[in-house]
Amino acid sequence: MASTTTLSSLSTTFSSLSLIHPSQPSLSTHSFLSFKPRTPTPIKASSSTTNNNNPPNKSPPDNTIFFNQEETDPQWVDTQSEPFAPPEGFVAPPSFDELPPETEDEVAAAYEEIYGPAYSGVSVLGSDVFVMDSKVKKQTGFGGTKRRRERPKDGFDERVVQVRRVTKVVKGGKQMSFRAVVVVGDKNGQVGVGVGSAKEIAAAVEKSATNARRNIVTVPMTKYATFPHRSDGDYGAAKVMLRPASPGTGVIAGGAVRIVLEMAGVDNALGKQLGSNNALNNARATVVAVQKMRQFKDVALERGIPMEELWK
Repeated sequence: MASTTTLSSLSTTFSSLSLIHPSQPSLSTHSFLSFKPRTPTPIKASSSTTNNNNPPNKSPPDNTIFFNQEETDPQWVDTQSEPFAPPEGFVAPPSFDELPPETEDEVAAAYEEIYGPAYSGVSVLGSDVFVMDSKVKKQTGFGGTKRRRERPKDGFDERVVQVRRVTKVVKGGKQMSFRAVVVVGDKNGQVGVGVGSAKEIAAAVEKSATNARRNIVTVPMTKYATFPHRSDGDYGAAKVMLRPASPGTGVIAGGAVRIVLEMAGVDNALGKQLGSNNALNNARATVVAVQKMRQFKDVALERGIPMEELWK
């Protein structure tokens, strides 16, 4: 009774507010409390979903062939299910349970043969655990694998002259890398200057050392480990002056000139850098000055006179 009164009052209120159209029936108890189940209307297939070959009133032609297990040929089924005959002389392998139990050493040897030495470092087959390559050694740790470069045993020593961080401006921004200048020499008259750049310092030094070994030059020296005569060289804006010195003087030079002379095996010499202070250009200017030097015996042989007559 209370609900009927409330709904009647709501209907009167909404009618007064003109929220309900006059033609619409007013809210009543019957509209809220009476529920009639609706019968679903059948959905008719549209013309777009029907197949043109099969009209909706006619059933499709029954061209499907069904195979029943009873109708199949028993001989055909039996011949297909029979296994193939084993070849002559075939011996079935023993089952896994019939094999003798393997020892721990046999299991470790088989594992190492397939996957390599174990992490513990114990090698059953006698292989070297720490050498993964003939030229590269890897040491494992919590930080990952570290590659340690091995210097080639060719009698040349390496000396780093300079390492700089360089920047290459590209479309997307700047690319940072390191440039290294390395001098290699055997301290017996052979010296070379190389340069290389890479993302890491170690890789840059390795590339520059390889480049230096490709540019080896011979330094002419006397028995007192000095130059046979004075020479000047320039490379770009760098100019280098080299002078021979008496025994016991030592190498009086600085910067890249001193490193090049020491790696060449010169013990007594004077050197001076004139012009640019660039380490790479000064090192290459020193090489240019060294290449201009000649031994007295070579000049005498070229001129066809005895070496004693060169000073006359």
